[in-house]
Amino acid sequence: MSGIVIGMITEGPTTRATVEELLRRIAAGDPDRIAELYAPEYDWKLSWPADEHGRDATSWIVHRSTRADAADHYRQLRGHHIPEEAATEVERILVDGPDAVVLGEIRQTARPTGRPYRARFVLHVTVENGLITRNHVYEDSLAVARAFDPHH
Repeated sequence: MSGIVIGMITEGPTTRATVEELLRRIAAGDPDRIAELYAPEYDWKLSWPADEHGRDATSWIVHRSTRADAADHYRQLRGHHIPEEAATEVERILVDGPDAVVLGEIRQTARPTGRPYRARFVLHVTVENGLITRNHVYEDSLAVARAFDPHH
């Protein structure tokens, strides 16, 4: 048989295992254990239109790049929400080599206002040598902003 050989893209067990472990640790709520999964320095992005929503009540949404930053993010995130009223539904994890995309929905309650909200999200991570080197989150920022807005 002759012709073009197309390389197969295989799902690396390290990528899926790392993403599943990240989700387990986030659910358990231990910021330091979550941060252990991140490379010493990584690419972090949260989709948040600051000009439209402001940052007063959502101070955890800032640039991050170190393990200590990751731990701080998860501490602040937990501090701004009521943990007992939080849930995440992961609908799908798609893996392509070192990249993984997690699709789902979060349900949280904003601590300052007591307002519950739901937000669809997409998490794109890259895993290299068992550590996360990219963490990009795209979520329904309007739902989050409304829940934290004391005037809404």
